[in-house]
Amino acid sequence: MSAAVIRVLSVIATLDRSGAEKQFALLAKGLPKDEFDVHAVALTRGGPYADWLAEANVPLTILHKRLKADPVALWRLRRLVRSLQPDILHTWLFTANTYGRLAVGKNPQPKVIVSERCVDSWKAGWQLKTDQKLQPRTDRWVVNGESVAEFYREQGVHGDRINVIPNGVELTDSKSLTQEERNRMLAEFDLPPNAHVVGYVGRLASQKRVKDLIWSIQMLRQLRENVFLLIVGDGPERDDLGEFARQMTCAPFVRFAGHRSDSTQLMRLFDVFWLASEFEGMSNSLMEAMAAGVPAVASNIAPNRELVEDGETGYLVNVGDSAAFSQFADRILADPELKTRLGTAARSRMVENFRIEQMVDRHADLFRSIMQERTG
Repeated sequence: MSAAVIRVLSVIATLDRSGAEKQFALLAKGLPKDEFDVHAVALTRGGPYADWLAEANVPLTILHKRLKADPVALWRLRRLVRSLQPDILHTWLFTANTYGRLAVGKNPQPKVIVSERCVDSWKAGWQLKTDQKLQPRTDRWVVNGESVAEFYREQGVHGDRINVIPNGVELTDSKSLTQEERNRMLAEFDLPPNAHVVGYVGRLASQKRVKDLIWSIQMLRQLRENVFLLIVGDGPERDDLGEFARQMTCAPFVRFAGHRSDSTQLMRLFDVFWLASEFEGMSNSLMEAMAAGVPAVASNIAPNRELVEDGETGYLVNVGDSAAFSQFADRILADPELKTRLGTAARSRMVENFRIEQMVDRHADLFRSIMQERTG
């Protein structure tokens, strides 16, 4: 192997089907192999994105972490770092960020880059203190949006050590479904041929406020009878949401699709995309909907404002305003020209600013520059 090749050890907790894990896999398989030698590590377990790594011939080590604070997993990671001698240790999210920086010690040989992917208002005091204590072992922070950068500046991270690299989005076919294709997809979810579909894709967790969307579809049904809510994804609130839909007497026009490997293709079925989250980093599902040319109605939080230009590529509404989600969806469904204009502008925004190739290139540039600092 050429001495010029940069060895990168990328560490994350799992390879479950979630946003950060997807970006992790996209980057690991996308970095040019003639310049970067990438080895992936999952602390706890693999998952669906392990297949992506295997297809790209990216080696993967699973450390089988079993405890919240697992000294055996930390020892295994430390031993792996010593064995592989990476030039760059790139960790993702709180658990891997902590284990990685503990593994390299107080005088790390590799350059250490941590990735933070969300406005982490959920972090407890001990987690924020852990982050602060490990700052001296960190060369750079990579965040996926300006709002995340601002959050970590408020936690004491120097701005010149933060690099904003937005997520990359897959550009799926934006052509409209044929009537035959649409009918076939509608039939899979027991929906009539004349159905309008409002969709959500993501985890069924409290921060996503999916109950607000169930309220919204109940109100939207008062305006038009042939509209349905298709919820794609799974999570801890799945059973509660199903019961809530039944209590609201709107279960007949709500469909739970569960985890789907073809969620980006399912988005072509959507007439409108909804995202009600109270906090995010940079929503992969929102980006994928926009890339598919689907107009979005999203909560007016800072990360969503970095993607949706209100009135131009979709609409932004206050967190918890179910009536507004219903109102703007109805406006889009009532006006095919508006729907087309918003969807076309949304896709153009993704194409111009958020392609996977751009995300990979920006990371590659960062890795090159940090290695130049090391040898300079």
